[in-house]
Amino acid sequence: MPKFKAYNYNQDTMVVINFKEQLQPGTFEHAIHFLIDNKLDLSLFDKHYKNDDGGRPAYDPAILLKIVLFAYSRGITSSREIQWCCETNIIFKALSCDAVPHFTTIAAFVSSYPEEIEQLFEQILLVCHKQGLLGNDLFAIDGCKMSSNAAKEWSGTFKELEEKKQKIRSRIRHCVQEHRKLDKNGPSDAPQAARQAQTIKTLEQAFDRIDQFLKMQAPRMGQGKRPKEVKSNITDNESAKMTTSKGTIQGYNGVATVDKKHQIIVDAQAYGHGQEHHTLRPVLESLEKRYQRLKIRQNLLNQKTIVTADTGFANEANMKYLHDRKINAYIPDNQFRSRDPRFQGQKDKHGKRHQNKPKQQKRNVIPASEFTFDPVAMTCICPVGKTLRLRGVRDSSTGQPTAYFEGRLLQCRHCPLKTRCMHNPKAADHRKGAGRQVSFQIDGKRKPTYTDWMKHRVDSDRGKAIYGHRLSVVEPVFGNMGFNKRLNRFSLRGKAKVQGQWQLYCMVHNIEKLKNYGRLSS
Repeated sequence: MPKFKAYNYNQDTMVVINFKEQLQPGTFEHAIHFLIDNKLDLSLFDKHYKNDDGGRPAYDPAILLKIVLFAYSRGITSSREIQWCCETNIIFKALSCDAVPHFTTIAAFVSSYPEEIEQLFEQILLVCHKQGLLGNDLFAIDGCKMSSNAAKEWSGTFKELEEKKQKIRSRIRHCVQEHRKLDKNGPSDAPQAARQAQTIKTLEQAFDRIDQFLKMQAPRMGQGKRPKEVKSNITDNESAKMTTSKGTIQGYNGVATVDKKHQIIVDAQAYGHGQEHHTLRPVLESLEKRYQRLKIRQNLLNQKTIVTADTGFANEANMKYLHDRKINAYIPDNQFRSRDPRFQGQKDKHGKRHQNKPKQQKRNVIPASEFTFDPVAMTCICPVGKTLRLRGVRDSSTGQPTAYFEGRLLQCRHCPLKTRCMHNPKAADHRKGAGRQVSFQIDGKRKPTYTDWMKHRVDSDRGKAIYGHRLSVVEPVFGNMGFNKRLNRFSLRGKAKVQGQWQLYCMVHNIEKLKNYGRLSS
């Protein structure tokens, strides 16, 4: 028989652990510990505590900040899971000195202090500046759309929400009638009657929720010169419906401004807008004020500092703002690559065009030239003789005055030319909205626009070389937070709270840069 060492699971043992020895220099947990204890001023939290003369001692904000930042670096956002880690994980125990804050305390710390979190973000940015990690010669701006703690099913305009409320009312009446029939049958249908009663209660709660929202809130209006009503959300009215590559979500757009030298995030904001071009001006103004407040640089945007952003931030109003402020910016339009000869006719060794995604074959629909357009009367008649509604005349993305027309979906749905005229005839049978849409450019000489000015800048050899840096500056930042830190959604509600959570993640990224390129001594 072979001999093995004896063991007994019922035995007791005592393990001596020095918490400071668990935070080894060169690790991220040591960087958090050293930075918070030696570089950051946490006295800004003192005004929120009123237990000087009595009351239970509170957890030190330094402890809470350390475990939250370390948890975010591991992709943990659940306050319950953070509490569990403080009970079981030795690194969390070392950072918290064996304290185990309740999950409600952790959740309240993350969601209750958005202003203090922004000040901490600036303190870390100032440390990066003092250690020479900021170049301040090129900034790249980009946004990352993520869902938040709100369901898109509770979104809609006030008219749509009112219709939904009426449908729920009709459903309640039907359920009440069915419930009364079950009551007449006696005890035999008691379980089904109980389920029906619970359904009625749930529907009544939904009805009251929509009714109260419509009475207490005003319609939410969009951005622009002629703002239109956008969809409100009953759960989080500051969030917005956004179209992404993975579908439509209800959430926020986390916008980050990244410095080129070491990919330090110098500004982080969260916006509840589906489109990014509304955020360019407030982002640049916030960045300039932050640099002035921290006394890093005055008039940052007027000192030949380069600003780059992708096509989502391009529109005529933004180009005018950049031109008037004399900001050295490079923001291309949607046709940027089509004008670049380097992207024309590129084929691989098999003779096929390079594509990131399989190119979908476009349907040959009836072109707009088959519609009868009268620019004097401003009317448009489709091939079957129906008059289309004029949506308006406005400048296109190229600055050309354009008239936009659309047909009624009810007419297009039963039109004999539906399969040849509509871009998606199958969806016309069950979707809402308009039918076929066409546009016509109005004849007349067009004056040069600010978009033309930006096209000239971006299409130049210098502009192409500068804009080529954008991908290598900002995209790795989102890759780090999205893949390594597993940030795929915001867990809070409200713009201020979501922005605080977004800045906490950006702080984690900047602390990593300090660990890798800065000087954090033991």
